[in-house]
Amino acid sequence: MYRALWLSPLRFILSSSSSKLKPYVYRGQARSRIYNGDGCSCSRSVTTLIGDDFFRCQDESTRKILQVQIFDALRSGERPGASALLLKFIQGNYPLGADDFHGILSYCARSPDPVFVMETYSLMCNKEISLDSRSLLFIVQSLCNGGHLDKASEFIHAVGEDDSISPVLPIYNYFLGACAKMRSVYHASKCLELMDQRRVGKNEITYAALLKLAVFQHNLSAVNDIWRHYFDHYSLNILSLRKFVWSYTRLGDLKSAYELLQYMVDLAVRRELYVQSNQGKLRSTRLDIPVPSNGETESEKVAYGVNDHMVSPRVDAHGNSIVDCNLSGAQSNEIESSNMALPKGHNNIPATKVLRWSFNDVIHACGRSKNSDLAKQLMLQMQNLGLLPSSHTYDGFIRAVAFPGGYEYGMSLLKVMQQQNLKPYDSTLATVSAYCSKAFQVDLAEHLLDQISECSYAYPFNNLLAAYDSLDQPERAVQVLARMKQLKLRPDMRTYELLFSLFGNVNAPYEEGNMLSQADCCKRINAIEMDMVRNGFQHSSISRRNVLRALGAEGMVNEMIRHLQKAENLSVYSKTYLGTPTYNIVLHSLLEASEVSFHHVIAFKKFSLDQHTYRNIDC
Repeated sequence: MYRALWLSPLRFILSSSSSKLKPYVYRGQARSRIYNGDGCSCSRSVTTLIGDDFFRCQDESTRKILQVQIFDALRSGERPGASALLLKFIQGNYPLGADDFHGILSYCARSPDPVFVMETYSLMCNKEISLDSRSLLFIVQSLCNGGHLDKASEFIHAVGEDDSISPVLPIYNYFLGACAKMRSVYHASKCLELMDQRRVGKNEITYAALLKLAVFQHNLSAVNDIWRHYFDHYSLNILSLRKFVWSYTRLGDLKSAYELLQYMVDLAVRRELYVQSNQGKLRSTRLDIPVPSNGETESEKVAYGVNDHMVSPRVDAHGNSIVDCNLSGAQSNEIESSNMALPKGHNNIPATKVLRWSFNDVIHACGRSKNSDLAKQLMLQMQNLGLLPSSHTYDGFIRAVAFPGGYEYGMSLLKVMQQQNLKPYDSTLATVSAYCSKAFQVDLAEHLLDQISECSYAYPFNNLLAAYDSLDQPERAVQVLARMKQLKLRPDMRTYELLFSLFGNVNAPYEEGNMLSQADCCKRINAIEMDMVRNGFQHSSISRRNVLRALGAEGMVNEMIRHLQKAENLSVYSKTYLGTPTYNIVLHSLLEASEVSFHHVIAFKKFSLDQHTYRNIDC
């Protein structure tokens, strides 16, 4: 205890004047000294803390030590120990308030640990400790981050009924953000109804959460309604427009996204050159004032498109145009100047960065819709504005402008990226490789796939397998399968369809099947089927036809008929129809083997004749 007091940061010096002791704080770094009137001094190693001050300091130190011990117990997974320490913390001989639990509740929100946060809340209730807004926010954050939206919703409803405290807007916003992240429309609807009942109002964060929910529902009408309400209550800024551009690109409304992007450019040129950064999150430099609720359930209408009134993003709620930004050369220079060094003491980010992100969003939307003209126009505008394209930009741009007949353009763009010291994404390499495969440039396609370090989709490899199948080069397809295995890439149904076509037969079409080739053919088909079932796939109509075609080409008529009968039985069970092309393959193989007549054709009871059928019969 003596050492702890000696290390106390408080340094009081007592000076004698007119027979009175007057305390004052000594600002030096030496030990505390007591000065008398004669100029004599003596060292004091014990701080003069008196009465309640002494015990208050001791209680605070004890609480902090217990909190640290609780954190350590939770980190190490010793929950019973943490519960015992929490009980000791709350049963101490010192007064406790809600602020004394902020550290514990905040830790539970970050972890997250919804079980321990509710245990802490239960003990607070037993101790009759009232919650404050921060404590309530931490509890809701912990429940949301732990995935317990139902419990968080019940908690917000229950706490709001208490007159002592009512949830504030940031709590509702956090809950709505969690609903958007977990795509829970039901909980979001309940929260919006509660916000209207309690007249909480909305701010920009609320609208951002509602936008995410609308995009998740693919509800373009709801996004338009949110835009109209947002425009009525707020002045537009770079960050808010970026959210709307993102929403429209995800929903495929390129026209609206492009118009708002042009308005972003106009804002960046005229006045909004910087946005603030706070712990990695961007926010506008202007004040965000919540919009009061009018008591109606309008927020629910905005979120879920009940109101079908459509408002074009290029006009406000009154029909006035907001986009008029023909950039001159001087304006282009002005926006380029926003890349200058930032002023000291300001944690700001140039708005050009945010602008480039929105350009990327629209260009990627062009890639999804194959709108090459708009993508080229946007790339040219980026160059005029001095916005350097990134690897992400080229990823979307190549998807938009490259096509099977123009794979050379995709390769030229990869060379441009190399000249700019930009490393292409794996998805970019996969896209160009797929285009090369469709143009039968298999060497280029294989070279690009060898550069991929990670891939989560099989389509570029399937395109290369299809090219090898068309070129009748099954031996090269083995290398593709080895590469897929190296990347731990799971085949899809299209992969198996191509494998049956590539490896189903052995001698055909060069030689007639023999016993060895037929045995090898059965072994290959069985191996592919076993792997297909192991990965959770059943035969598709294409894979079934490829198997029947391979068996017929090897002259395995009986095995082909057995596969056909098995397919028919499965089709009856699943209430599907094999289709005339399937029977045409069997009929063609029977005719080739000279084991069928016209009467055999009529025997196919579920077989509908078409022109290919009659062509086979005529042959």
